[in-house]
Amino acid sequence: MANTASSADLTRRTMLNKVPEVTAAFWIIKVLATTVGETFADYLNVTLGFGLTVTSVVMAVLLVAALIVQFRLRRYVPAVYWLAIVLISVVGTLLTDNLTDNLGVPLWVTAVVFAIALAITFAAWFASERTLSIHSILTSRREAFYWLAVLFTFALGTATGDLLAEQLNLGYLLSLVVFAAAIALVAFLYYVVELNAVVAFWIAYILTRPLGASTGDLLSQAPQDGGLGLGTTGTSFLFLAIIVALVGVLSFRSVAREKRARTPLLRLPSDGLE
Repeated sequence: MANTASSADLTRRTMLNKVPEVTAAFWIIKVLATTVGETFADYLNVTLGFGLTVTSVVMAVLLVAALIVQFRLRRYVPAVYWLAIVLISVVGTLLTDNLTDNLGVPLWVTAVVFAIALAITFAAWFASERTLSIHSILTSRREAFYWLAVLFTFALGTATGDLLAEQLNLGYLLSLVVFAAAIALVAFLYYVVELNAVVAFWIAYILTRPLGASTGDLLSQAPQDGGLGLGTTGTSFLFLAIIVALVGVLSFRSVAREKRARTPLLRLPSDGLE
């Protein structure tokens, strides 16, 4: 019975480690990943000329492969987790692009559709697990809800960002300021008004998607379109390089922590007084 309880405790701890703690590094990499999601989708679709359909299929296959690896792991591995985040960011962008460009669905309708899909996901997640906290991803079912919610946040954020910047003609810079201000408001409500931590997290998580998308478009789009003209190639690979560097640091620290945890404490020589 004791062994069974010990095994259950170990499973809970290892499953907790599959999702990173919400730190400054978490939010920095998240915003960088959302920017790459916007620019890399355009890079593959337009710059390399793959087309929207081929790009969508290829990236979806890569995402499925990454998630299979992620689900098979029993602990948080920074490289695998953040690879899945980057890929799901690209796929989320492509979901919105397919609806608007291939099927002609208006951006506001796309935003509403993904908002409803996200709300249904949250409702089903809470009804099943009684929590939406990312600190309690203890089972594969909770992790499935988590990744589905993440996918819809990226798709919703893409649609919302494009709606404000392009259809409502706010432009990329002003849209960036609007979403940054919205995130600052969420932070104020959390730290000062004591907004529920889970609610604050998911609102901020949704808002970082259009923030990153607006940043990517501002940097990559041509000046006549309201951007700085750096192009999708330079912007995508610059941000990817920063992500790789940061994830490398996190991976190094994770390995170092594991080594320290496995290393037994050195026993001091006896002074004969025991």
